Amino acid sequence: MNAEAPAHVGVLGGGRMGAGIAHAFLLAGSHVTVVERDEDAARAASDRVLDSVQASIARGSAREGSDAYRARFTATTEIAAFAGCALVVEAVPEDIAMKIDALTRLEAHVADDAAIASNTSSISIDELAATLEHPARFLGMHFFNPVPASSLVEIVRGATTAPLLIESARRWVQAIDKTPIVVADSPGFASSRLGVALGLEAIRMVEEGVASPDDIDAAMTLGYKHPVGPLRLTDIVGLDVRLGIAEYLAAHLGERFEPPALLRRLVAEGNLGRKTGRGFYEWDA
Repeated sequence: MNAEAPAHVGVLGGGRMGAGIAHAFLLAGSHVTVVERDEDAARAASDRVLDSVQASIARGSAREGSDAYRARFTATTEIAAFAGCALVVEAVPEDIAMKIDALTRLEAHVADDAAIASNTSSISIDELAATLEHPARFLGMHFFNPVPASSLVEIVRGATTAPLLIESARRWVQAIDKTPIVVADSPGFASSRLGVALGLEAIRMVEEGVASPDDIDAAMTLGYKHPVGPLRLTDIVGLDVRLGIAEYLAAHLGERFEPPALLRRLVAEGNLGRKTGRGFYEWDA
């Protein structure tokens, strides 16, 4: 069976991740609706998505012109706009209370046969599913940052997720030219659990004076052929995001995920990585 993207995809949250998800499905031929909290955020999300699409057109990686993509894209504050979507992806910040609120609100506005996915990178799918009326249609679809350049989507199977939905999700991921992997619901899933473990140990090494961030990252990029080192990746992801995931994993998996004091200090100082201009590295605006 040929992989085909859903005809209409909704994305709740138009930040960096939500805009990237919208971009991926737009390029695959879907109509896409992004819902944001207010008019200013909706305008910013629209600019983010359309600028990203324009960049793909300039690179020659898009099959259509900008007018065709604009015609299939909407950014709004009205959550009722999700009514016609076959798939809605929640892409709000990595906070369990915020995600539960977002998921319960959007569930009230989607069709009975619509699939709902969370882009969470670490929060339990079963814990989120327990708050929904129809948990069989809920799963995790963990996209990676930056979405347009990433080739992986981690599909997370909850205890109540319908098996046919997992197969549909595989096809949707293939339709946006990415590779799906399927993992059972577990704290941190596969990717975040391994990635955070490496990142935290790299931070401890800086804290202990073992080596500089540059040299630690070079050990992994040159020695192990990682495309980016764990400390530079922490800056790209955001130190605050990494801290939140580490705290969640420590609560569920034990002290081996306890965040280093250096990470807590940098976050407290507002040095969050690329988005603030400084983390383990200095970043140009």
